[in-house]
This record gives sequence, structure tokens and C-alpha cells, in this order.
Amino acid sequence: MNEYSFKVTGQQRGQNGILTPMPRNLSASRAHYEKAIKRLPLGVTSNFRYWGEKTIYLRRGKGARVWDLDDNEYIDYRMGYGPNILGYADPRVDEAAREGMDVGGVFALSTERELAVAERISRMVPAAELVRFSVSGTEAVMAALRLARAFTGKDAYVLVEGGYHGVFSEGLWQTDIENWQESDGDPELIAYSKGVPDLYGHLIHSVPMNDANRLERLFKRHADTIAALLIEPIQGNCCAITAETQYLKDVRTLCSKYDVVLIIDEVKTGFRVARGGVQELMGVRADLCTFAKSMANGYPISALCGREDIMRLIGRGVVHGGTYSGHGVSLAAADRTLQILEETSALDDIARYGRRLREGLGQILSRRGIPHSFVGHPALSGLFFAQTPPKDYRGWVKTDYTFYDTMAPKLHDLGILVEPDSREPWFMCEAHDESCLAATLKAFERAVDQTLDQLKAAPREAAAH
Repeated sequence: MNEYSFKVTGQQRGQNGILTPMPRNLSASRAHYEKAIKRLPLGVTSNFRYWGEKTIYLRRGKGARVWDLDDNEYIDYRMGYGPNILGYADPRVDEAAREGMDVGGVFALSTERELAVAERISRMVPAAELVRFSVSGTEAVMAALRLARAFTGKDAYVLVEGGYHGVFSEGLWQTDIENWQESDGDPELIAYSKGVPDLYGHLIHSVPMNDANRLERLFKRHADTIAALLIEPIQGNCCAITAETQYLKDVRTLCSKYDVVLIIDEVKTGFRVARGGVQELMGVRADLCTFAKSMANGYPISALCGREDIMRLIGRGVVHGGTYSGHGVSLAAADRTLQILEETSALDDIARYGRRLREGLGQILSRRGIPHSFVGHPALSGLFFAQTPPKDYRGWVKTDYTFYDTMAPKLHDLGILVEPDSREPWFMCEAHDESCLAATLKAFERAVDQTLDQLKAAPREAAAH
């Protein structure tokens, strides 16, 4: 613990002399919520968009900024959880999408553009020998797991602790880290949702990140039943905790040795951290890999890619399809987005902005003596309030995330939209510019000071009562 490690309980009250942001006017969003809750569970269409009484509804987005129903303007570092790699309403992509509308929508037949986009993906990602399109990242991962089982004739699979692979029953499992003590042994594997059959839990093995010895011990005991290992090398729902390059190479070697299909989930990292994704960064080639969020700058599309000998099983005993797979509008948007990412300096510019943002945030924290560290990639950046970041999900539970959780709502009031959950990284886009950087750093400095004042006041208030 350090002098800025505080645990806050209950609702904090303001005191004279404490910096507090002016609360946003959210009256229009709250009024809409009261209507929406009558027809939509939680008043939204995804559980992760529900923020209690501070749930906001957007009117529009442009570039790196969004505006809510109350006309509050935010510089956005959520970017739809990553899809808007070029920024909202990018005119180049939207023009291509409008041209895609002229194709005619959904035919239950294919169009030429499917091949054009598949060839571009294969050029950017060497592991993508063959490509199949779906609509969401969840669908792509579901198909990858099914294909791995068909190829190996085995049913079990390995999940790396802290990974997130979509909202389907086989992927909605996590280790119960928050109620775990190291003396308990391994944390319990639990379903992330009610309604997930317990029987899936009997097919899952879970291992911590960055421990290849642990993985080999598992393979030695159970490889004869394990079809696949599923991994996010940069964990997009765990503050961008990152696999060490040597670890990922060891995973590749072990999967080959024990006949386990290596599925690298690049739904968040694909076409964001490099043209060839995290596989390019770390020099590792998957057997199967999945892509989605940055493919089409927000238009709904995903891809399952991989080795030809595995992918050729599709249609030869393995079912894969979908009414909206390969939709003309999304394919057109993907074709243009990937062209920009492949042929321009967009990804380099995004990473450069991310590095400058990290440098500015770090200077603010260092001047106040606040330990901190950044993880992940500058385009997909996690922030820990600790000198050394955790190497795995088990290490995450030992970190003090109170500072971030206290600060995030203050950033919202100051016009900086970040995920209130400290496990979600910040996403950069090509539209983040100098004005965004200056405004973000100014707001962040204010929010840090407000958070320090609030957390220092907490023990005094508790003692007074």
C-alpha cells in the first residue's frame, strides 16, 4: 500500500475546500430511461450500457467525440469498446457503406466483395489462409471452438483467466478472483451468467496467464481430451493485461506438441495494435483466429480465419452460416476500413497519440507521487495505480483500483468518457487529435486532484461518524 491507497465505503459527502466537478445535467437521459425501462430490460440493449442513475443515451457521434441527449459533449475513449478505429461517422467509410446499400442487402447468396475482403485479410494476417464472415465477435469465437472440436475429435477446451470471448454459454465462464485467497488453492470456475448449463463447466480447464509450466502440466494430464486453447494475448476486458511474448511463443509450441488447436481471439486487438494484429506484434501464428471490432469502423461484421486444413472442414461436416453473414453494407465498410488501415499511416498515428497520452497522464500522476503503470498497447491502453502492473488476472485482485473507480465519474463530469469499470482499457482512434489531447490532460489533472481530496477526506468523515 502507498499513501494514495484508500478504500472508500459508502457515499462520500462534499466538504469545504474540496475540488468537485460541476455535475452534468442528465435530465433528458434520465427521462428517457424512465420510458425505456418499461419496454427494454435495464432500459438498454446490452447490460454493459447500464450505469444505474447515470445511464446516458447518445444523440450522435463524430470523430472522437459524442453528444448525449442533454447535449453534453465528451471526448470518447470507449469508442464502442473498440470498433471505431477511425472515429465516429468517418466519411470515407460511410461513403463506402452507402455504395454497399446499392448492392441490395441480403440475398441468401454471395457477392464478389466477400472474396475481395477475404484476400485483404489474408494479406494482412498470414495465419488467415481461409476466411469466413459472421456478424459479431461472439459468433466468430463460437464457430472457432466448434471447428477445433471437429478437427481434433475432442470436446474440452482451455480458457486463460481474465479472458473474455463473448456472450455464449461456452464462453461465459470466469474464475472467481474477487472472492479468492491464494491460500485457497486455485480459484473456482463459475458461470458469468445465470442460465448457463453446469455441464459446460466440466469441459473447461482454466489457467493463469504467463505461466507456461502450468499449462504444460495441464496438457500432460489432459491433452487427450482438450480440443483447443482460447486466448486473448491482450486482455480486452481485464485492463489490457498482456501475455509476455515468450509465453505466447511457448503456448504455440505446447499446442503443437500436444495436438491442441491454438485459437487467438483478436476480436479487440485485430487490425488495431498492428496491421496483422497481436500475432504480428508477438511473432506468433494461430491455428484459428477471430476478428471483429476494428474491421469495419463500427459496422457489424466479424471473421473466423485460420489454417486451410482446419477451415476446409466447414461444409464437410461442420456447419457455419448466418442470414446476415457477408452483408453488403458491412462488407463495403470493411473493405474501405481495412484498406485505410493497410495502406495509410492510420495505425502508426493512433499509436503515436496513445503514447503521447500515456506520457501526459504519467507526468500528471508522477508530479503527485502517485504510483502508476500502463499495460497493453498505446492503441488499447490499460492504467494501473501500482508501480508494477499484474501479469495475470490473479494479480489484478491484489491491485488497489479504488482510485480509478473514484476518478472515472469525475472524468465523465469533465467531458472525458472512459469506462467506469477499471478493467476496461482506453481505446484510441485516428480522429483523436491535438485538441483532444490537450482537453483530456487538463480534465485528467483536475479529476486526479478531486479524487485525492475525496479519498483523503474519507477517513476523516468515517472517524467523525
